[in-house]
Amino acid sequence: MSLPQTVLMTADAVGGVWRYAVDLAEGLGRHGVRVVLAVMGPPPDADQRREVARLRDVVLEEAPFALEWMDGAAGDQEPAGTWLLALERRWRPDVIHLNGYAHGALPWQAPVLVVAHSCVLSWWRAVKGCDAPSEWQPYAQAVTRGLRAATLVTAPTKAFLDEIDLLYGPLPAARVVPNGLDYARFTALPDKDPLVFAAGRVWDEAKNLSLLGRVAEHLSWPVAVAGDGVAPDGRHRPLPGVQALGRLSAPAVARQMARAAIFASPARYEPFGLAVLEAALSGCALVLSDIPTFRELWGGAAVFVPPDDADAWAAVLDGLTRDGSRRSVLQRKAWRRGLAYSAAALTAGTLGAYGDVLSLRWPGVAAQ
Repeated sequence: MSLPQTVLMTADAVGGVWRYAVDLAEGLGRHGVRVVLAVMGPPPDADQRREVARLRDVVLEEAPFALEWMDGAAGDQEPAGTWLLALERRWRPDVIHLNGYAHGALPWQAPVLVVAHSCVLSWWRAVKGCDAPSEWQPYAQAVTRGLRAATLVTAPTKAFLDEIDLLYGPLPAARVVPNGLDYARFTALPDKDPLVFAAGRVWDEAKNLSLLGRVAEHLSWPVAVAGDGVAPDGRHRPLPGVQALGRLSAPAVARQMARAAIFASPARYEPFGLAVLEAALSGCALVLSDIPTFRELWGGAAVFVPPDDADAWAAVLDGLTRDGSRRSVLQRKAWRRGLAYSAAALTAGTLGAYGDVLSLRWPGVAAQ
């Protein structure tokens, strides 16, 4: 398999894409692949900068252009594209790895991998139960052009890849490459605390964390939630009924997961869910919303509950707090399943995808 020497990879510092990009860049570096990490949107914070600084063969490039789903994105699309093409001319990468969509349609000289992490139209369907309103049509058109111009499209689950194909297809060549994490960063303590833990953006309706506030009063165990409660528009989203821990560093979240006996994710929408994988590798019993992606990833290793059925969530969580034997079985099953979604497997799958884009005939900007 032919491996690239240099990859130009886009990223943002807002959510799970950052964790994915940094961990993948670290893995690629072990294979002698240099990564030019082009970060757009809000700048990385001090902790994130330290993460990148410790990696070998990773170059950090930054520009404050709005991400394609943010307000102001339409006006930033062209200058952001100009900036990215200038980076290609400077660094001469063998592969363009886009963790977004619209820039797939730029006149790149190198072949393009587009990785589907999430999207507005699928978010709207899952969270609102209807199609996105008409003001998102320009976004949908830009995403469609970018996807159809790519050499290869990947997604972390088949369920989400199928959703992307339904909304924006027909796609070019496509494959599933599950996300992954280094299990050595997590500790599964033998004696867990009586604690239900959750993590995610509190302000994001997709995470549905407010449900846990309604459920917590029916449980004998405390419920703790880590996550940013301040939305991008500056408004604060309170989370009554639980121990709201606010935004924690990655090591602090890992310490909470090491303690917690149960991890709960009532998400209405989650194309993969790195927090769930972190919890599994920390030895938590998993109680997850019954959505296709979670079923695909964790079937047989978790308990599934309809995302908006508060009574069912209360009953399942209460039952699990009282049944130590069942908790232990679920903890072991989740940990074993989590080992399959390793950082090494993510790196290997991505290198396989790079091999595909280097061997496939590059279609260029054929879709307009």
